[in-house]
Amino acid sequence: MLTSLALIFLAGLAMAAICQRLKLPRIIGMLATGIILGPYALNLLDSSILGISSDLRQMALVIILIKAGLSLNIEDLKKVGRPAVMMSFVPALMEILAFVLFAPSVLHITVLEAAIMGAVLGAVSPAVVVPRMVTLMEQHYGTDKSIPQMILAGSSLDDVFVIVLFSTFISMAQGGTASVMDFVGIPVSIILGILLGILAGILLAWFFETAYANRHYVRNSMKVIVVLGVAFLLMAMETWLKGIVSVSGLLAVMSMACTLQMKSVPSVSRRLSEKFGKLWLAAEVILFVLVGAAVDIRYMLNAGLAAVGMIFLALLFRSIGVLFCLVKTKLNWKERLYCIIAYLPKATVQAAIGSVPLSLGLPCGSLVLSVAVLSILITAPLGALGMDASYKTLLVHSGPDDSEDVSLKTELAMEENESGTV
Repeated sequence: MLTSLALIFLAGLAMAAICQRLKLPRIIGMLATGIILGPYALNLLDSSILGISSDLRQMALVIILIKAGLSLNIEDLKKVGRPAVMMSFVPALMEILAFVLFAPSVLHITVLEAAIMGAVLGAVSPAVVVPRMVTLMEQHYGTDKSIPQMILAGSSLDDVFVIVLFSTFISMAQGGTASVMDFVGIPVSIILGILLGILAGILLAWFFETAYANRHYVRNSMKVIVVLGVAFLLMAMETWLKGIVSVSGLLAVMSMACTLQMKSVPSVSRRLSEKFGKLWLAAEVILFVLVGAAVDIRYMLNAGLAAVGMIFLALLFRSIGVLFCLVKTKLNWKERLYCIIAYLPKATVQAAIGSVPLSLGLPCGSLVLSVAVLSILITAPLGALGMDASYKTLLVHSGPDDSEDVSLKTELAMEENESGTV
């Protein structure tokens, strides 16, 4: 396992640096590293690390969601409440609709199989989108109209909606039926996730304040460990409660971080955000390399040009859905175009559930996995490159730049004061 971790970090960072020098998104290098090192190419990664790949990817996603929550301004989010809610399900619904309408004739599958394929491909990738929205908020691009906050919230909720639909369609394909309660589970999962996260955030803020009042100083590094522990528990609760009640663990984590930011002293939440930003440097490599390792490129060759055309047709429907969500907003055409680009990439959800139909023995399983792999290889670089290349042109810069260079200038001073600061 240690050799595999060394390869993941060193080769992943090296490929990311090469892509950066070529003016390409770092994620492309990390995904390529995973594909090359993975079991479907050179097979250099130990089976033990591949066995916990899903858990490691989830841990990395938790870190960036905490960072996002600590950076999210609730007042800004309130300004874009309706579009953010609509973007959590309308674009995905439009993409699924495209598959239901056209995939039966284009790919020669049944309507139900087309719905399953649409549900697999319908989710945007928070792993690709969230880090970029956090960067935009830190550098104050588009924040005057709360564009990063809107995309961040919508993409985080989007997965909940799509996975519930996917589970329902799979049940129908196996001879089951779709009940009303399956769809009721969507808002229940969202509401319970938010409430659970708020409660955890309030308790954490109270704990840190109480420790300070009693002169029990808690270093910022220790706070990071405590917050991570609580976040992992929230994610675990989603599994514990499965079959009893639906709860969104990812949404609970982000809600916890948002609440902690609101209830804590501003300097504390800011420093916690910076700490999690540093953790993300390592977590990012693990996340994207292991996503690449989960991609079986052999299935891509089976998809064919018809599948490529279907993917782009579905993206067109998805883009129409994004535009519909932005009706009656103050966004200009450039900002709306950026929102469309930000909703293109797919990676984590497709890598996680793309193989499920095949493992269940469904007739469409091989084709669904092939199209899922192809969608990752097309849309993840396309969306990441599009966002990185266009944000300075399409979005308005509305404040000082809190980029990494600025952060590094204050890092030493912070560390000096850390032992005496709550």
